[in-house]
Amino acid sequence: MLIHPHFNPIALELGPLKVHWYGLTYLAAFVSFYFLANSRAKLAPFAQAGWDRQKVEDLLFYGVLGVVLGGRLGYVLFYKPGYYMAHPSEILAVWQGGMSFHGGLLGVITAMYLYGRRQGWHFFDVADLVAPCVPIGLAAGRIGNFINGELWGRAADPSLPWAMVFPESGSDLPRHPSQLYQFGLEGLLLFVLLWLYARKPRQRGAVAGLFLLGYGLMRFTAEYFREPDSFLGLLAMNMSMGQWLCVPMIVLGAVFYGLAKKDAFQPESRKA
Repeated sequence: MLIHPHFNPIALELGPLKVHWYGLTYLAAFVSFYFLANSRAKLAPFAQAGWDRQKVEDLLFYGVLGVVLGGRLGYVLFYKPGYYMAHPSEILAVWQGGMSFHGGLLGVITAMYLYGRRQGWHFFDVADLVAPCVPIGLAAGRIGNFINGELWGRAADPSLPWAMVFPESGSDLPRHPSQLYQFGLEGLLLFVLLWLYARKPRQRGAVAGLFLLGYGLMRFTAEYFREPDSFLGLLAMNMSMGQWLCVPMIVLGAVFYGLAKKDAFQPESRKA
């Protein structure tokens, strides 16, 4: 049986400055986005629309704010609203931990909308460029979770070759290393599928719709192996909060993808 190694959460100390591994995974996510988005900006449909390196950098600035503010506020509202209503001074205390992917997604969606509006672009003209660049950043984040020994999986059969004991869980139960499942599913696999799909010109909204659908399905599946938050447990229909938050993603992703295939988001002049 494997035992989770106790990594030092601090990757580097320079005097009073402490650089945490989790912070480095966020940095890796933003750097990977920068290079991937610049690669997509060179594709004919985006280059013709006016995308260039400067616009990618501007969008990244908007996106970083969306990820941090949306991720934190999403955690506050989705997971511990009662606690933070009683302790409002801690809402912005991100150094204490607590970020929500779904909140971060809403923050990024808001950032994309605002940036697209500033440039005079349709929302999906921005979202279709962004979507394939996101999963690598998600993969980096899951590595950060694994290094920290957090968000561990549910109890697993001890005969499972990769079952792992997470001492941080406070028990000796063998568990699924669900962080690595999510790394592989919503990180690497989703990236490969989206990147290959988005290499060719697609209808406006199709790539973004496929991202929502794909992430929702993969996260929903991975949640069956992830230990529910102790302060929430399983909710209605024995589903976790993460699964319930994936439901609207799956529905909206399927709707957007279906509408995109019917050219519903194209300007009237370009519809067949």
